[in-house]
Amino acid sequence: MTIDATNLYGTLNMLLLQVLEHEELHGLEIQRRIEQQTGDSLRIEEGALYPALRRLEGEGLVSSKWGVSERRRRARFYRITAKGRKRLGRERAKWLEYVRAVRSVLRVAPEELT
Repeated sequence: MTIDATNLYGTLNMLLLQVLEHEELHGLEIQRRIEQQTGDSLRIEEGALYPALRRLEGEGLVSSKWGVSERRRRARFYRITAKGRKRLGRERAKWLEYVRAVRSVLRVAPEELT
């Protein structure tokens, strides 16, 4: 499934903050991590990724700086801020509440989600 700005706006922000929770990464590596961690189930198009990162930066949820990637190319590296960590905690809690509610309506047992 490809994620674009029209079908996953709020969730995309949460996923980006989650991936940045433990380390600073450049855009392409953020994209790769999400794809790897979801077994390629979620693919984020650059047209959704970079505007979302700029939005998060504008809100003070991530900061960025220029650096050199593993391929020796100039890249912008993103890091979650303290404000971003707080937002991630709230968004994660809301997402889990939403999943529990939908799961109960669909009558899906937790073990069926794995």
